[in-house]
Amino acid sequence: MLDVYAFATPNSVKVLVALEELGLPYTLHGINVRKGEQKTPEFVSLNPNGRVPVLVDTPEEGDPFVLTESAAILVYLAEKTGRLLPAESAARARVFEQLFFHASGLSPAFGQSGFFQRFATERQPLAIERFASEATRTLSVLDGVLADRPFVAGEDFTIADIAHFGWLWRRGFPNVTFDETPHVARWYEAVEARPAVQRGIARVEALVPQD
Repeated sequence: MLDVYAFATPNSVKVLVALEELGLPYTLHGINVRKGEQKTPEFVSLNPNGRVPVLVDTPEEGDPFVLTESAAILVYLAEKTGRLLPAESAARARVFEQLFFHASGLSPAFGQSGFFQRFATERQPLAIERFASEATRTLSVLDGVLADRPFVAGEDFTIADIAHFGWLWRRGFPNVTFDETPHVARWYEAVEARPAVQRGIARVEALVPQD
């Protein structure tokens, strides 16, 4: 049995999209990060880092397996099912190349750019410029990757595409557009049109309370 603790965040949507793509049944638990629910003792017992998402895989016999960090969850689900991650070493390495680029480059740049633009506009102009430029630069790198391949790691849709999709789905937070990255725009449109991706988005958006 799979349980997912998540909210409508760039990292959370990755896990739901992967589960929908893989056709795995799961129970979704909303953790409202806007109200600080990720800092409660109950949640921190699952993830001491106090972040969503969290995956709990409970076998019929044995102890639950608790996993944090969206990229690690994507790899775990892909290996569990034998899908969305190539078996051949070079192709597999390409997927990990993009996962690591996302985790070390694009994701932190987008997150920090959005934070400083929204919450430190008068105090940290250097940080705003630094991370906004880095967000634009990493997106340009991804555009170059996609210039000669349909998906970020090659010919096939993989967990690397799902990883990148999460932050590009929330590109409004750091005020990023696709105006100068036509290959990213083409790729994003194709990924967003996938039925499983649409189902994952719908489920994660439904976690946001409607006031």
